[in-house]
Amino acid sequence: MLAVCLALVAALLYALGTVLQQKADIEEADTAGVSAGFVRRLVQRPVWLAGVVSELVGFGVLAVALGIGRLVIVQPLQVLSVVIALPLGAWLTGQRVGRRQVYGAVLVTAGLVAFLALSDPSGGNDDARVRDWLIAGAVIGGASAVLVVAGLRARPALRAALIGTAAGILFGLQAALTKATVTRVPDGIDDVVFDWHLYALVVVGLAAFGLTQLSLQGGLAPSLASTATFDPVSSLVLGLTLLDEQLHDSAAVSALSIAALIVSLGGLLVLLLGREAPAAAPAPAPAA
Repeated sequence: MLAVCLALVAALLYALGTVLQQKADIEEADTAGVSAGFVRRLVQRPVWLAGVVSELVGFGVLAVALGIGRLVIVQPLQVLSVVIALPLGAWLTGQRVGRRQVYGAVLVTAGLVAFLALSDPSGGNDDARVRDWLIAGAVIGGASAVLVVAGLRARPALRAALIGTAAGILFGLQAALTKATVTRVPDGIDDVVFDWHLYALVVVGLAAFGLTQLSLQGGLAPSLASTATFDPVSSLVLGLTLLDEQLHDSAAVSALSIAALIVSLGGLLVLLLGREAPAAAPAPAPAA
């Protein structure tokens, strides 16, 4: 239960951080795309830095949750970040939240409630063999590269979805590496600092963070929806295969748990198909 509560707090912090960063992205729009000047201007904006701090704190909370909980349960709860981010986005960036997005949010929440009610996780390992990590990293890294290349050639909304998907897949790998790293902390700091998991975590985390910044320029809803959809999918697959976790002792109930998660992810697709736009600025008063 503590791991679930911490995961929910992390989702809130991630949502706040993402919206604050996108607020800065919108205000510093760069028609030439990502450039050194664009990034430099973002770093100088307090709202963008506040978003980064919020996400870093969220990551710390999530790391604790992963250390005491199971990957297949903790990480899917991050789906709620997209539900939380939509009203925050409407408030802070003036983007509209339509009925389609409200329906999607309801599906997300209902699916996650059912997922938690049906799941009774058991088994699992904190780590895997190096060979298995290499295979997982190669598959995820290759898929992410293909998605990014395709996204860079697509229109804004599709670009946000494709690059956001790549970021989501990497975030799933980051979560697995975080769990493997955090569980070494009780053994001493040396076991963490001189272990390869920590450095792989830094590389994967920076890559996912960078892709998130790129995808957000195409739109809040498609970026968040695709990232939040494929993060739990990636985490669930890695938890069940790489770390040998189980959702339930019964295969039938496990299938129902996955079905509930699919309903939740379906809600995210509804959010992805929803359209948002910044609120229109007031028209200037006519000249006297």
